[in-house]
Amino acid sequence: MTDSHATPDASRAHQGSSGAAHRLSVLLYSNDIATRDAVRLAVGRRPARDVEVTTWLECATAAAVIEAVETGDFDLMILDGETSPTGGLGLCRQLKNEIFDCPPVLVLTGRPQDGWLAAWSQADLAIPHPLDPFAVAGAVAELGRTVGAPNATRV
Repeated sequence: MTDSHATPDASRAHQGSSGAAHRLSVLLYSNDIATRDAVRLAVGRRPARDVEVTTWLECATAAAVIEAVETGDFDLMILDGETSPTGGLGLCRQLKNEIFDCPPVLVLTGRPQDGWLAAWSQADLAIPHPLDPFAVAGAVAELGRTVGAPNATRV
């Protein structure tokens, strides 16, 4: 796949006990490499003490995201709403409606006033541009804690 790099680690471990870290495989979608770099830098390897990102899959096209979600196993998706021609908000709504047991989605909106669009897209959380590294890491940590939890309630 030329639209992305890295591959999900099929043998990644999830939280095994209450003291273990939540280990995440994250799919990141944006056609802007600077945005992808900013998100990865903000999240880092450990966005919180109990949450660890083990793998990243970066996608620059909607087709690459759809293929990756259909064939891969991701714990969390981060979709950029400002991506063109297919924005992350519309893509989020499509994935939430078409993928059984869709993983949690964090969308990056163009501005704080676009929260209603994030709600329409059925995203679990939204962060506006310009990206606040603490907000991005906090959102990833919050969603990461819900992964694998039975009947987890997301915001």
